[in-house]
This record gives sequence, C-alpha cells and structure tokens, in this order.
Amino acid sequence: MRIVVAVKYVPDIHADRAFEDGRVVRRSDEGTLNELDENALEAALRVVEGLPEDERATSEVVVVTVAGPDADAAVKKAFQLGVDRGVRVSDDAIAGSDYFGTARVLAAAVRRLSAESPVDLVVTGMAALDGLGSVVPALLAAELDLPQLTLAGTLELDGEAGARTARVTRELDGVDEVLEAPLPAVVSVTDHANDPRFPNFKLIMAARTKQVEAWSLADLEVDPAEVGDAGARTRVLAASPRPPRPEVEIVVDKGEGGRALAEYLIRNELV
Repeated sequence: MRIVVAVKYVPDIHADRAFEDGRVVRRSDEGTLNELDENALEAALRVVEGLPEDERATSEVVVVTVAGPDADAAVKKAFQLGVDRGVRVSDDAIAGSDYFGTARVLAAAVRRLSAESPVDLVVTGMAALDGLGSVVPALLAAELDLPQLTLAGTLELDGEAGARTARVTRELDGVDEVLEAPLPAVVSVTDHANDPRFPNFKLIMAARTKQVEAWSLADLEVDPAEVGDAGARTRVLAASPRPPRPEVEIVVDKGEGGRALAEYLIRNELV
C-alpha cells in the first residue's frame, strides 16, 4: 500500500493576515502545518496500521507539499507523526498559483511518484485554513482522472491487495451518505474524521535525520506557463485590511435591559 498525503504550509491562523500584490503575505517565522491536514495524515497512517502485518511492513506514506523551503517545517512535522517520506515542490514559477495551478503541480508530483511505484490512495484535508477554498481535492482528482470521495467523516478499505475499495461516510444534514470507489482514488477527510495523534519521542528524534526531497517544475515536466501568475484562472482584484472592532457598548440592566438590547439590534440592522 502506497499513500500520498498532500499538505500545505500556511500562515498561523492567529497571526495577522495581509495581502500584497494580490497574494497572501507569508512569513517564515509564523507558518505552520495546515491544521486540517493533520486529519489527512492521521487517516493515512491508520489505513496502513489496519493492513495485514506482511503488507504493512512494505507500505509507505509519502507527504507532498507545494511551497518554498520554509515549508520543510510542515514536512518535518509529518515525519514526527510517522510519515516515511517527504517531497517539497519548489519553483519560482509556481508563485501566484491559484487552486487550479496548485492541483496541477500536485498531480504531477503524484504521477512522478506513481512512475516509481504505483500510488494506491491520495489523501488530503478538507481545506487549507489560509484560503478555505475546499476545491483542490476535487481538482486534483480531475487532473489525475481518479474517483474522488470528498469531505469524508470516516475512511475504510475493503478487499484484498490489488483489488481494494475505499468506503467513506459523509455527514449531511440529518443523514449519513456512504460512498465507495475502487482504488486508486482521491479522498479528502474532514476534521471530524479522527483525532490526530501526538508525536512521540522516538519519531521526533528520527525526523531530525530525514531529508525533504526538493523537486522543481522541470523535474515534474510541468510547463511554467500553466501555473503561477501566468496560468492562474483567478485574480485578486482588491483587498483591504479588516476594519477595527468597534468599542464595546456596556448596558447596565436596571429593568430596561431587554428594551436596550432590542433597540441595539434594530439600530444595527441585526433583525
């Protein structure tokens, strides 16, 4: 079993966000592994742990990210959780890529890994917290021409090696939807799919010696004109700083609190 997990290095969710020249400002000192990708890593590791012992011994979980060298921190975090191999795709021409360009680069990386040894499953988180587009998993499946099972609340595999099926449960409003697809497939999991594990000391120490492989667009045979600003299908037309929060209005209830609340809601068009 060979599983590829796509992850992203994103600005810390608690840090101030900013746009510059139509792009999110990314500072190396405040980046982190996308929190929702930890669920994807956990799902992949659990799939491997659920395999028969002989197959588990030959299985591999590979993490792939598209970013600059700062993203090695995200890959190192994945190593600490138990991932076997890490790949970072970096190229100046990738800068400014939209969802479509990102999916194209990720797909090229998966195809290169598949050329080495077949990839059985591609797992992603449900979204990246810097953009919250939630479309890259579907675009990645389209680029790879694979079945997609998105927004999975559970992930299980059925069958024997070489003829397995992925089964997921998707939580809808008041009902659970069960979907199946033959492997290879692309699966995105939600933050309800599992509780990500914590790194243990042994894996933390082992991660120090693991190297992150760096690939370029040339390595993946991707035309630079198809990604980055040159290939983007979307544009940021305008961006403005978040307005400051208004000062808190404190109303002391002396018997007229309900009336004051109603007037506040009406005055601010909240009803």
